[in-house]
Amino acid sequence: MKEPEWLGAQEAGLWQSYRDTHRELMRALEARMITNSGLSGADYALLHPLSEAEDGLLRTRDLGRSVGWERSRLSHQVSRMEKRGLVTREECTSDARGSMVRLTALGRKAIESAAPDHVAAVRTYFLDHLTADEQAQLTILLNRIAANLPTTCASPDCDE
Repeated sequence: MKEPEWLGAQEAGLWQSYRDTHRELMRALEARMITNSGLSGADYALLHPLSEAEDGLLRTRDLGRSVGWERSRLSHQVSRMEKRGLVTREECTSDARGSMVRLTALGRKAIESAAPDHVAAVRTYFLDHLTADEQAQLTILLNRIAANLPTTCASPDCDE
């Protein structure tokens, strides 16, 4: 068996800084959103693509793919949001095996109310600490990394 190529000190420091920053940024955004709007990060993650979809309607599998969630997590979150009146489930008219999720008027009001503060939080906690050139460079770097990640899904949820 080949010996692993361990991370050097600089590489390990970069990886740890990325992990710590991502964790703390998500924690800060989530805490502020809950405090200021009553929505969780998971609520916002689903409301956002629904709010941008035509008629506020997406096929469940497409909604799940847009946020990178598996079927079980998505189903539980949609159920929680449905109980609060933010979304409804509907049958898929083009495929009896599929289902749809629709943004309700209350859900649209919730995201429209939460979005301005969320954008302000993204600026305060992230963008304001980078120059325009640094933002452009970071975008290039993150896109390069994303382009080289595996895109195949081994989960049976991918084909639903």
